[in-house]
Amino acid sequence: MATRHLYVVRHGDADPFGELTDVGHRQAELLAKRLALLPVDAVWHSPLPRAARTARIIGEQLADVPVREAAELVDHIPYVPAEMPPAWAGFFDGFDADEAAAGARLADALTDRFARPADGGTGTGAGAGTHEVLVTHAYQVAWLMRHALEAPPTRWLGLHTANTALTAIQYRDGLPPTVLAYNDMAHLPADLRWTGFGPGLRP
Repeated sequence: MATRHLYVVRHGDADPFGELTDVGHRQAELLAKRLALLPVDAVWHSPLPRAARTARIIGEQLADVPVREAAELVDHIPYVPAEMPPAWAGFFDGFDADEAAAGARLADALTDRFARPADGGTGTGAGAGTHEVLVTHAYQVAWLMRHALEAPPTRWLGLHTANTALTAIQYRDGLPPTVLAYNDMAHLPADLRWTGFGPGLRP
Protein backbone atom coordinates (compact mmCIF):
# COMPACT_ATOMS: atom_id res chain seq x y z
CA MET A 1 0.00 0.00 0.00
CA ALA A 2 1.15 3.54 -0.69
CA THR A 3 1.82 6.32 1.78
CA ARG A 4 -1.21 8.53 2.30
CA HIS A 5 -0.44 12.18 2.97
CA LEU A 6 -3.44 13.93 4.54
CA TYR A 7 -3.61 17.72 4.78
CA VAL A 8 -6.53 18.27 7.14
CA VAL A 9 -7.91 21.78 7.47
CA ARG A 10 -10.79 23.47 9.19
CA HIS A 11 -12.94 25.63 6.92
CA GLY A 12 -12.49 29.41 6.82
CA ASP A 13 -14.12 31.81 9.24
CA ALA A 14 -17.90 31.66 8.88
CA ASP A 15 -20.91 33.71 9.95
CA PRO A 16 -23.76 32.40 12.17
CA PHE A 17 -25.53 31.10 9.03
CA GLY A 18 -22.57 28.92 8.05
CA GLU A 19 -21.37 31.04 5.12
CA LEU A 20 -17.78 32.21 4.76
CA THR A 21 -17.05 35.75 5.89
CA ASP A 22 -14.66 38.06 4.04
CA VAL A 23 -12.02 36.93 6.55
CA GLY A 24 -12.81 33.31 5.75
CA HIS A 25 -12.42 33.93 2.00
CA ARG A 26 -9.02 35.53 2.53
CA GLN A 27 -7.91 32.72 4.83
CA ALA A 28 -8.90 30.14 2.22
CA GLU A 29 -7.04 32.00 -0.52
CA LEU A 30 -3.84 32.09 1.52
CA LEU A 31 -4.17 28.41 2.44
CA ALA A 32 -4.70 27.60 -1.25
CA LYS A 33 -1.42 29.29 -2.17
CA ARG A 34 0.39 27.17 0.39
CA LEU A 35 -1.25 23.94 -0.75
CA ALA A 36 -0.45 24.77 -4.39
CA LEU A 37 3.19 24.03 -3.56
CA LEU A 38 2.30 20.40 -2.81
CA PRO A 39 1.52 17.52 -5.23
CA VAL A 40 -2.17 17.41 -4.28
CA ASP A 41 -4.21 14.64 -5.93
CA ALA A 42 -7.66 15.47 -4.55
CA VAL A 43 -9.57 17.89 -2.34
CA TRP A 44 -12.39 16.40 -0.25
CA HIS A 45 -14.86 18.51 1.68
CA SER A 46 -17.72 18.28 4.13
CA PRO A 47 -21.23 18.72 2.70
CA LEU A 48 -21.74 21.92 4.72
CA PRO A 49 -21.51 25.26 2.84
CA ARG A 50 -18.61 26.75 4.82
CA ALA A 51 -16.42 23.73 4.05
CA ALA A 52 -17.61 23.37 0.45
CA ARG A 53 -16.84 27.02 -0.32
CA THR A 54 -13.41 26.80 1.31
CA ALA A 55 -12.66 23.73 -0.82
CA ARG A 56 -13.73 25.45 -4.03
CA ILE A 57 -11.42 28.39 -3.28
CA ILE A 58 -8.57 25.96 -2.71
CA GLY A 59 -9.42 24.11 -5.92
CA GLU A 60 -9.12 27.32 -7.94
CA GLN A 61 -5.38 27.32 -7.14
CA LEU A 62 -4.85 23.63 -7.92
CA ALA A 63 -5.01 22.99 -11.65
CA ASP A 64 -6.89 19.83 -12.69
CA VAL A 65 -7.27 18.62 -9.09
CA PRO A 66 -10.77 17.23 -8.42
CA VAL A 67 -12.79 18.82 -5.61
CA ARG A 68 -15.38 16.42 -4.23
CA GLU A 69 -17.78 16.03 -1.32
CA ALA A 70 -17.20 13.35 1.31
CA ALA A 71 -20.10 12.73 3.68
CA GLU A 72 -17.70 11.39 6.33
CA LEU A 73 -16.28 14.91 6.82
CA VAL A 74 -19.56 16.44 8.03
CA ASP A 75 -19.58 18.30 11.35
CA HIS A 76 -20.64 16.13 14.29
CA ILE A 77 -19.79 15.19 17.88
CA PRO A 78 -17.51 12.16 17.41
CA TYR A 79 -17.57 10.78 20.94
CA VAL A 80 -19.66 11.34 24.04
CA PRO A 81 -17.95 10.06 27.22
CA ALA A 82 -19.89 7.55 29.30
CA GLU A 83 -18.40 9.15 32.42
CA MET A 84 -18.69 12.86 31.89
CA PRO A 85 -15.80 15.13 32.95
CA PRO A 86 -17.49 17.77 35.13
CA ALA A 87 -15.99 20.63 33.15
CA TRP A 88 -17.60 19.31 29.94
CA ALA A 89 -21.04 18.38 31.27
CA GLY A 90 -22.68 21.52 29.89
CA PHE A 91 -21.19 20.93 26.43
CA PHE A 92 -22.88 17.54 26.14
CA ASP A 93 -26.14 18.54 27.79
CA GLY A 94 -29.06 17.21 25.75
CA PHE A 95 -27.18 14.50 23.82
CA ASP A 96 -29.06 11.24 24.15
CA ALA A 97 -27.82 7.69 23.54
CA ASP A 98 -29.08 7.59 19.95
CA GLU A 99 -27.27 10.81 19.05
CA ALA A 100 -24.09 9.58 20.71
CA ALA A 101 -24.27 6.31 18.75
CA ALA A 102 -24.85 8.17 15.48
CA GLY A 103 -21.83 10.36 16.16
CA ALA A 104 -19.69 7.33 16.91
CA ARG A 105 -20.72 5.72 13.62
CA LEU A 106 -19.76 8.86 11.70
CA ALA A 107 -16.43 9.02 13.54
CA ASP A 108 -15.69 5.41 12.62
CA ALA A 109 -16.62 6.07 9.00
CA LEU A 110 -14.22 9.04 8.93
CA THR A 111 -11.24 7.08 10.19
CA ASP A 112 -12.11 3.95 8.17
CA ARG A 113 -12.06 5.95 4.95
CA PHE A 114 -9.17 8.36 5.45
CA ALA A 115 -6.98 7.34 8.43
CA ARG A 116 -5.11 4.52 6.70
CA PRO A 117 -2.53 4.00 3.94
CA ALA A 118 -3.68 4.56 0.37
CA ASP A 119 -4.55 1.74 -2.01
CA GLY A 120 -2.41 3.27 -4.75
CA GLY A 121 -0.56 6.41 -5.68
CA THR A 122 1.98 8.07 -7.90
CA GLY A 123 5.35 9.74 -7.68
CA THR A 124 8.69 8.64 -6.30
CA GLY A 125 10.83 9.50 -3.32
CA ALA A 126 9.42 11.82 -0.64
CA GLY A 127 6.37 12.62 -2.78
CA ALA A 128 5.33 9.03 -3.41
CA GLY A 129 1.81 7.93 -2.57
CA THR A 130 -1.32 10.04 -2.45
CA HIS A 131 -1.72 13.63 -1.27
CA GLU A 132 -5.25 14.59 -0.22
CA VAL A 133 -6.69 17.74 1.30
CA LEU A 134 -9.62 17.29 3.70
CA VAL A 135 -11.67 20.43 4.34
CA THR A 136 -13.74 19.71 7.40
CA HIS A 137 -14.59 21.02 10.87
CA ALA A 138 -12.86 21.52 14.21
CA TYR A 139 -14.19 18.36 15.84
CA GLN A 140 -13.19 16.18 12.89
CA VAL A 141 -9.67 17.62 12.83
CA ALA A 142 -9.44 16.88 16.56
CA TRP A 143 -10.76 13.34 16.09
CA LEU A 144 -8.25 12.53 13.33
CA MET A 145 -5.44 13.97 15.43
CA ARG A 146 -6.51 11.93 18.48
CA HIS A 147 -6.73 8.83 16.34
CA ALA A 148 -3.25 9.37 14.86
CA LEU A 149 -1.78 9.65 18.35
CA GLU A 150 -3.70 6.57 19.55
CA ALA A 151 -4.98 8.68 22.44
CA PRO A 152 -8.10 7.77 24.47
CA PRO A 153 -11.39 8.71 22.77
CA THR A 154 -12.06 11.53 25.24
CA ARG A 155 -8.81 13.23 24.20
CA TRP A 156 -10.43 14.90 21.21
CA LEU A 157 -11.83 17.32 23.78
CA GLY A 158 -9.45 20.23 24.13
CA LEU A 159 -7.77 19.78 20.74
CA HIS A 160 -8.75 23.10 19.20
CA THR A 161 -8.12 24.13 15.60
CA ALA A 162 -8.13 27.60 14.07
CA ASN A 163 -9.89 28.37 10.81
CA THR A 164 -7.79 27.19 7.81
CA ALA A 165 -5.01 25.93 10.10
CA LEU A 166 -3.11 23.02 8.57
CA THR A 167 -2.69 19.57 10.14
CA ALA A 168 -0.54 17.10 8.20
CA ILE A 169 -0.55 13.35 8.89
CA GLN A 170 1.13 10.50 7.01
CA TYR A 171 -0.16 6.92 6.97
CA ARG A 172 2.19 4.08 5.96
CA ASP A 173 1.58 0.36 5.96
CA GLY A 174 2.95 -1.35 9.07
CA LEU A 175 3.87 1.88 10.86
CA PRO A 176 2.00 4.20 13.22
CA PRO A 177 0.76 7.47 11.71
CA THR A 178 3.26 10.32 11.56
CA VAL A 179 2.02 13.76 12.61
CA LEU A 180 4.00 16.37 10.68
CA ALA A 181 2.06 19.46 11.74
CA TYR A 182 -0.91 20.42 13.86
CA ASN A 183 -2.85 23.70 13.80
CA ASP A 184 -0.14 25.32 11.66
CA MET A 185 -1.08 28.90 10.72
CA ALA A 186 2.20 29.98 9.09
CA HIS A 187 0.37 30.95 5.88
CA LEU A 188 -1.82 33.47 7.73
CA PRO A 189 -0.83 36.99 8.84
CA ALA A 190 -1.29 37.76 12.52
CA ASP A 191 -4.69 39.42 12.07
CA LEU A 192 -6.16 36.31 10.40
CA ARG A 193 -4.90 33.74 12.90
CA TRP A 194 -6.78 32.15 15.79
CA THR A 195 -10.29 32.77 14.46
CA GLY A 196 -12.65 30.06 15.61
CA PHE A 197 -11.21 30.06 19.14
CA GLY A 198 -12.78 31.55 22.22
CA PRO A 199 -11.43 34.66 23.93
CA GLY A 200 -7.99 34.58 25.50
CA LEU A 201 -4.32 35.21 24.86
CA ARG A 202 -2.77 33.41 21.90
CA PRO A 203 0.95 32.74 21.31
